[in-house]
Amino acid sequence: MADKNQKTIMGIKIGMTQVFDENGKAIPVTIVEAEPNVVLQKKQVETDGYDAIQVGFKSIREKLVNKPKMGIFRKAKLKPLRHIKEFSVNNVNDYEIGSEIKADIFAAGEVIDVVGTSKGKGFAGAVKRHNMARGSMGHGSKYHRRPGSLGAMGPARVFPGRKMPGHMGCERVTVQCLKIVKVYPEKNLILIKGAIPGPRKGLVIIKSSIKA
Repeated sequence: MADKNQKTIMGIKIGMTQVFDENGKAIPVTIVEAEPNVVLQKKQVETDGYDAIQVGFKSIREKLVNKPKMGIFRKAKLKPLRHIKEFSVNNVNDYEIGSEIKADIFAAGEVIDVVGTSKGKGFAGAVKRHNMARGSMGHGSKYHRRPGSLGAMGPARVFPGRKMPGHMGCERVTVQCLKIVKVYPEKNLILIKGAIPGPRKGLVIIKSSIKA
């Protein structure tokens, strides 16, 4: 099990490609551009009740930042950044405001978890959304792809949690136990084996696996 002081970094999903290992076997990989993450604030047990660091990522024009966020950057004497997240750490004193967390904190072969926001699919039926089986496709059937019965007649209501058509996607998704294939520190690139959540140019969080 990974400890609480795990390595974490934000990045942007670039897309998928393939690389070849020493035996010539093709490995599908997702490319993540992990520009240096800048430490903005330090949260401590004495003042905040927990230990964490607040990190910013991806530069942005000042006119696009609201006043509360701008106050954070001015206090830290740093340029505005688009994304702000908090990462839990054991020892806050290992970090300084303005210091950078770079892609080279990870190495090839490490096992990681990736957090992202899944692609939005809009309104979807129960077959697509919940993988329900379809009904009879005969001409007299009224239930080709409809959800069918919603429960017993007795309660005369639909119970909470019933799987029904509705909004699909745009959810926080974590994929665990993925493997890092290659890291290019000079280009801020991390190659991860397999697929990760979200669309291209979507924000992802890479962190040490809690199960490794």
